[in-house]
Amino acid sequence: MRALRVVGLHEDGKSIVLEDPASRTRFLLPADERLRAAARGDITRLGQIEIELESQMRPREIQARIRAGESVEQVASGAGISVQRVERFAYPVLLERSRTAELAQSAHPVREDGPDVQTLGEVVAYGFGVRGHDYSQATWDSWKGDDGRWVVVLQWKAGRSDNRAHWAFSPGAHGGTVTALDENAEVLLDPNAYRPPRTVRALDPAREAEFQPTLDSVPPERAELPSAEPDPDDDTREIPRVPADPEDDTDTNQPRPKAKKNHPIVPSWEDVLLGVRSQRG
Repeated sequence: MRALRVVGLHEDGKSIVLEDPASRTRFLLPADERLRAAARGDITRLGQIEIELESQMRPREIQARIRAGESVEQVASGAGISVQRVERFAYPVLLERSRTAELAQSAHPVREDGPDVQTLGEVVAYGFGVRGHDYSQATWDSWKGDDGRWVVVLQWKAGRSDNRAHWAFSPGAHGGTVTALDENAEVLLDPNAYRPPRTVRALDPAREAEFQPTLDSVPPERAELPSAEPDPDDDTREIPRVPADPEDDTDTNQPRPKAKKNHPIVPSWEDVLLGVRSQRG
């Protein structure tokens, strides 16, 4: 136990400033009736003060607050009493809450057409499995509301979010029934509410080239190739060569080459790709 020394009165006039000589850490001590009684050595008065403080919350009130869902620490902090005193009266109520939560898992969820054949625990375990959650890490608890009905809560962690689902539990024959009280509870009871996300796989670079369109991969009906049949309106058919100057034609009696009929010129692949109509003779 470390010994503290008194530094003086705090500026609020209601606390005494203490200091640890070794670490120079300072503390505040309320200057209340207990401190004055302890300074006088009045043990009788200290005992009376303790009884007065404990009597501010009776055991029945402590149990009622615990049954309503508060924790031991919350009750002790709100009443200004020790945690040990609250625990003495809270223990049987905490057992009651744990037992009720266990019974509720064997109850049957209420559907539109009546109670489900499966139990709440079975339906929730299936929902966790579908979503990939760890059901073993989820915790069950219960408390009694102001209306006298038991409320069951399931708490679990998914990623970075803390989630809760609440049901109203009505004990009865064959395990009783439970009714969803919030959206999370309704979703867990609906097996069709979850749709697994579609997986997206990266395309293998080695196979990516197989999907690149090439000239050979173009369907025949889409490739604009020249028709093998002659077009009577086609002006690109070969015609005889006429010299620019008649005098340059030294042999006028020489028969001229005849035009080829029904044999259109097939353009080269470069002309097809560039969209150029062939004018070759």
